[in-house]
Amino acid sequence: MSRVAKQPINLPKGVEIKTDADGISVKGPKGTLAIHHLPGASINIDNGVANIVLAEGADDKFGGTLRALLANMVKGVSDGYERKLELVGVGYRASMAGKSLNIALGFSHPVVFEAPEGITIETPTQTEILIKGSDKQRVGEVAAKIRGFRPPEPYKGKGVRYSGEKITLKEAKKA
Repeated sequence: MSRVAKQPINLPKGVEIKTDADGISVKGPKGTLAIHHLPGASINIDNGVANIVLAEGADDKFGGTLRALLANMVKGVSDGYERKLELVGVGYRASMAGKSLNIALGFSHPVVFEAPEGITIETPTQTEILIKGSDKQRVGEVAAKIRGFRPPEPYKGKGVRYSGEKITLKEAKKA
């Protein structure tokens, strides 16, 4: 069994894991997440600790994958995930109107982005966007979509970037 699959998953108070014919579901204070079964891997829950058990002759990779997915789901339904984006550029600003994110990115029109189900978007300031949710993959996917409207360009660094992202600037052409 892989080293990742051998690590136990501690279940915080209020989080429960259920397995049935459809798949595995994790329920907690921030919602419910579900995945399908992976071949040869199952879960053993004992005293608030979940362990991955592999069947004889099963592929090791499914054990590590299942453990990583379950750990992310447990953290998501208990604490949640968030991603912060920054708008860098003159006139670049964001605002919320209901569930719609309106972003001015230097185009002739504002970009309107509808928040998908299970994701909340906030704008603490005009140049910051905060994306929150319980599903790690969906939070990252929404952040990448918003960043894709105007990725940082390499000469001035203007655009939408992740908080803390380092942009290596190129030197301008010399005459």
